[in-house]
Formats: sequence, C-alpha cells, structure tokens
Amino acid sequence: MGRVMLGQRGHLFAWLPVGIAFGIGLYFALRVEPPVWLLVVSAGAAMMGAAGAWRLGPSWGPWLALPALMAMGLALAGGRAHLVAGPVLTGRYYGPVEGRIVGIDRSASDAVRLTLDRVRLERGSVQPTPVRVRVSLHGTQGFTTLAPGRVVMMTAHLSAPRGAAEPGGFDFRRHAWFQRLGAVGYTRTPVLTLEPGQGGVWFFRLRQAMADRIRAVLPGDTGGFAAAILTGDRSAIGQAVLDDLRRTNLAHLLAISGLHMGLLTGVVFATLRLTMLLIPGVGLRWPVKKLAAAGALVAAGFYLGLSGGNVATERAFVMVAVMLVAVMLNRRAISLRAVALAALIVLIWQPEALLGPGFQMSFAATTALVAVFGCLRDRNVPRSLRPVLALVVSSAVAGAATAPVGMAHFNQVAHFGLLANLVSVPLMGALVIPAGVFAVVLMPLGLEAWALRLMGLGLDWILLVARSVADWPLAVTYVPRPPDAVLPLMAAGGLFVMLWQGRWRWLGMAPVMLSVALWLTATRPDLLIAENGTLVGVMTPAGRALSRETGEGFVASVWMENDGDGANQQAAAARWVNSPQLRHLRGKRAASDFSGCSRLDIVVSDRDLPADAPCILFQPSTLRGQGSVAGYRTKKGYVFVTDLQKTGHRLWHPGTPFAQERRADAQ
Repeated sequence: MGRVMLGQRGHLFAWLPVGIAFGIGLYFALRVEPPVWLLVVSAGAAMMGAAGAWRLGPSWGPWLALPALMAMGLALAGGRAHLVAGPVLTGRYYGPVEGRIVGIDRSASDAVRLTLDRVRLERGSVQPTPVRVRVSLHGTQGFTTLAPGRVVMMTAHLSAPRGAAEPGGFDFRRHAWFQRLGAVGYTRTPVLTLEPGQGGVWFFRLRQAMADRIRAVLPGDTGGFAAAILTGDRSAIGQAVLDDLRRTNLAHLLAISGLHMGLLTGVVFATLRLTMLLIPGVGLRWPVKKLAAAGALVAAGFYLGLSGGNVATERAFVMVAVMLVAVMLNRRAISLRAVALAALIVLIWQPEALLGPGFQMSFAATTALVAVFGCLRDRNVPRSLRPVLALVVSSAVAGAATAPVGMAHFNQVAHFGLLANLVSVPLMGALVIPAGVFAVVLMPLGLEAWALRLMGLGLDWILLVARSVADWPLAVTYVPRPPDAVLPLMAAGGLFVMLWQGRWRWLGMAPVMLSVALWLTATRPDLLIAENGTLVGVMTPAGRALSRETGEGFVASVWMENDGDGANQQAAAARWVNSPQLRHLRGKRAASDFSGCSRLDIVVSDRDLPADAPCILFQPSTLRGQGSVAGYRTKKGYVFVTDLQKTGHRLWHPGTPFAQERRADAQ
C-alpha cells in the first residue's frame, strides 16, 4: 500500500478538495443535524489526522489524510450552516414589509424580484423578523424607481421558503437557509420609496448604473445579454431567451465564468503589455510581462466584485489569479494544481456550493479540459490546425464533462449544443468580450456607445443562433431525474480517471458505469402530492396526469421535468381521470361537500376535512411539517415517503416526525 502512494508523489495535492468534498457531502446526507460538539470534535480530529499524516510520510500518510480531510469537510459544512443561521417565518404573513434593496433579479415566472435586508414587519407581529426576504413584484410597478440601497415599503404576502417539490428533489428551503432568506413572497401593490439610498452596496450600485447605460445603448434582449456578461445583472433577460439558450447549451455564455474571466484578463494583459512595450525604454528596463500580469489581476478582482461573485466566477477568478501569479513567478500557469486550489478555496469559503449545478458544471468542465489538454500537450499538431483543434476539442470535452450534470439538474439534453457553441464561442472571444472591455474602459468618459454597438453585433448573432437551433426538431430530449447516488458515483469515478497516475486509473470507469446503470433503471414515483395538498400527480401509461390545469405551476413543471416529460401543465391535466380510489379536493366547498371515504381510498385535500375518515388522508393538518409526498405502488399497496423522511431533521427543516409508514391497499 505504501508503494502505491509513492507512485502518486507530486500528484496528491489535487485530491485535497476531493477529500473535503466527501466530508461536505456526508454532512448534507445526514438525516439528523449533528450537534455542535461533534463538529468541534471533527475539526480537532482533522487537525490530528493531518499531523499524523505528515509524520507518517509519503508512503502511508495519504491513507490517514483522506479521513482527516473528510472530517474537516464535515466540520466546515456544519460550521457554515450554523454561521448563516437566521430567523425563518413560522407561518403566513400579510402586511407591511420594509427593507433595503440588496438584490434585483427575475423569477422563473419572469417577474422582477427584490431581495431586501434590514427587514421590518408590522409592529406587534408574532412572526420572527428574517434577516432577508425576497419578494416578487406583480401588477403595475414603477421599476425605474428601484435602485440598489433604496429603502422601500410594500404590502406583501410572505411565507417560509418551501421545501422540495418532491421528496429528494432540489431543496429550496436549504438553498434559502444559506442565502439567509427567512421568507419569500409577492406583492401586487406598488413599491413605495422611503429613503433614496443607504450605503454598503457600492458594487451593487455600480453594477446597476453600468447595466442601465448598457441597456440605454442596446435595448431589448441584446442589452440584457450584454449587461449579464459585463455586470452579472440578468434582470432584463426574458424567460424565452433563457429557454432558447438552455435548449442550445449556450446558457453558459451568460454566467461570468472561466471563458469571460479568461478573455477579459487576456485582453487586459495583452493591452497593458503592448502599451508598455510601445513606450521607449520601458520594455528594456521594466519587467513588462509581470507588470501586465499584475494589472490583469487587478482587473479580474474588480470584475469579480462587479459580477456579484457567484461560484463559477469565484472559481474563474482563483484560476486566473493562480495563472497570473505563476506568470509573475515564472512558473507554469495552468495545471490540475490550479484547479484543485480553486476548488479548495471555494469549498472552504462556501461548502454548500458543492451541491449546486454551478460548482459541479464549472469544475467538471475545467478539470476535464486541463486533464485532456495536458495529455495533448506533447502531441505534434501542425501550428495552422491548433486553433481549430483547440476550439473543437474544448467544446467537445467541456460538453461531455458537463452533460451528465446538466441532465441531472435540468433534465434535458441539447443535441445541437456542440454545433451552436462552435459557431458562437469564437465570436464571443474575437468580438464580444474585447468590445465589452473597451466599453467598460471608455464608460467613465461617456464614449462607450460605439464599443457597445460593436459588441451588440456579436450578441445578435448568438441570439439568432439560439433562437434558430432551439426551434429545430429534436433539439432537446428530456430525461428523468437520476437517483441520488448517480452523480456522486459518476464524479468519484471520473476524478479517479483524471487524477490517479498509472494504469489503475481506468478502474474509475467501474463507478461511472454503475451510475449509468442506476440511472437507466431508475423509477419515478407513481403518486406525487404537493406539500400543501394543492396539486396531485399520478403516473399513467401516457405520462404523469395532474389534478389541475393552472396553479402550482412551479411544482407542476418540476414534476414533469423530473419525469423526463416535455408536456406542459395543461397537457398533463388533460390526462387526469377522476377516480373514486383517488380524489383531490380543492377549496372550501369541496371540503364541505366531502361525504366520506372507504378504507381503500386515497383522499388529498388543500383544506382540513370536517371529520376523521378511515381512508388514507392527506390534508394540511397531516402534511404540515412533512413537505411533499411520494407514493410508490407495491404488491401490498402504496408506500409513502415524505420530504422530511428524505431530508431528516436539519437546521433548515425542523419538521415533525412522520408517525409511521402509511400504506393503501392495492386495487
């Protein structure tokens, strides 16, 4: 065993974030929140394990380092969860809401949303006051009056963040916990301004001011696209454009990630270096290359702050920073060590990022690209073919690496994504980003219009490609949601293939193949019930049938996507057939008309029914604290699983235990 590790010397640093990621994943997989003392013990054990691994040396030390890293990951994730803890609404609230605007974006229904801090609720309210709330704006609103740092007031409907749309699905309640969102809701009344602005949101103000000037020159979707690329502000991009970009695998161009950060710093580096070389005497007396790298690093840091600092941007900044520092130190700039260092920093800073598609897709693509180009580095390729080969290989490798993650999170495969990227990405690097950099530089002088219009030409082409390719027949195939073990197995196997040295690396294909088999044999729930009893979905030979045509649109769309079904809610509702054995009661009138049921029936109601019934009954009083429900048909009847049973009792999900496994006899 010791000899095995000696063969990996010089390549073990890349495994550090992998070990910590295992520990973070273990924390989020727990069904019971670990006590604080256990987190402290884990941190202490990690330090002792690290010291022991150092003393054991390179032969046996790595075997002790792995559990130490896992313990550290567990402690980091648990500590972060306690650090961001904040009050969460315990019930529904309707009344005045006051707060400072610290975020403006759009919801999945294309409504403008405000994120508020310094929140105040109605005096005398029994509800705890959240640290932050997020409110969607409906009705007639004066959006031009919304500005960063402005203190506003509205009359809003608020409630606690909802859990997963189905047991084991994306847990928005957990996501909101780490964003310190204690309530979400909506308002249909105009937003009133109480104070013009407060401090503390300097980058947000600058971002909005730049986005406004960009959209003044480039109206419509082109301006929204340009603002998203240069400032990270996506509030002006319509849902239809986002859908087209996702259907063509071009949505990554919106995220300020490695492509944008690399192009930006490359343009700044080249411009500074060329400018200094053109000044007589400077190129001979000063280390021009290192000074240009330092200037590009400053530009990258500014871009990070301006963009809002999501996970992909943080990863890109760390990668670029490592590369530029390596240039200044005369070291090799791009390697798996740089990728590992970026992952390590992000996981220590935000352990919860591990669960998000942004982290997974970003690092999957980057790790695969560095590994593949590292293997191709010594190949003899004609110089004239290198640019074309680099474009094709990078697009294919990045697409293959991110495809399973995208399929798992978004339940679709863009069949023409490679083609769309091949005709769009070169224009992004040759025209869009350079023009955008010049626009930002010229903006303080008021001369940005010509550069933005030049940038708009490239963006118009990309949007045209997205619209055209998205409308092609069979542009997208929908796939069902995989079991929970699929992505971890696939990631572990892929990382082993890329990071391990020697022939044994190909053993990593075993967990990859196992994950594919699990995905192909996955089964979907036969019955799904929304957490408030307002929607029911039953699997039929034609696909899932939904109990209503409108309402609960988000939950309905998640169910259909997870089924791998491209039908909309109206089409799914047309499949619904009323059955005495399964009834869905909606509204007060339906609840009051309820005349009873038999032991073999399943009844779902969004109102508490007036009397006890012998059937399997799901109503607000029984669903409260349980979350959504999934039912699986067996020979003995339905077996029901709740969201609480899947997530357990965690800081963000303090529900009441499901008393016992409930069954309904099969018909």
